[in-house]
Amino acid sequence: MNRTVFILNGPNLNMLGRREPHIYGRTSLAEIQDRCEATASQLDLQCEFRQTNHEGVMVDWIQEAFEQGAALIINPAGFSFHSIPVLDALKLIEAPLIELHLSNIHGRDELHRHSIMSGVVNAVICGLGADGYPLALQAIATLLHATDSSQ
Repeated sequence: MNRTVFILNGPNLNMLGRREPHIYGRTSLAEIQDRCEATASQLDLQCEFRQTNHEGVMVDWIQEAFEQGAALIINPAGFSFHSIPVLDALKLIEAPLIELHLSNIHGRDELHRHSIMSGVVNAVICGLGADGYPLALQAIATLLHATDSSQ
């Protein structure tokens, strides 16, 4: 079983720590990446951590994860609420797939409340800020272990 996990981050997440810290916290994406790489190493996972502001790039990366048979954690950010191309690409993923949000999208305004991605993922983690990322990696490791055990 492939032990690679793609952690893909959508638009404006490169501005974490500076953009609306009252919603998204003060932790930068670079700090989150460092935590993810450390957690992945502890879990014997390979981590591909990426961020893009461009929908087509996100689709390409999801397809790359699919081609590699990699697990995927995605924080689709603004793509969550309208991007059919990202949604359709996620439908390709056969390995464990987790949607992640820093904020509790269910408690936000109507525009930011309903992710169209949630119906195609194994699980959704939201509202835990930067702490959601290492928890998502732990969940991916558990899902991969369950998949390994069933084969």
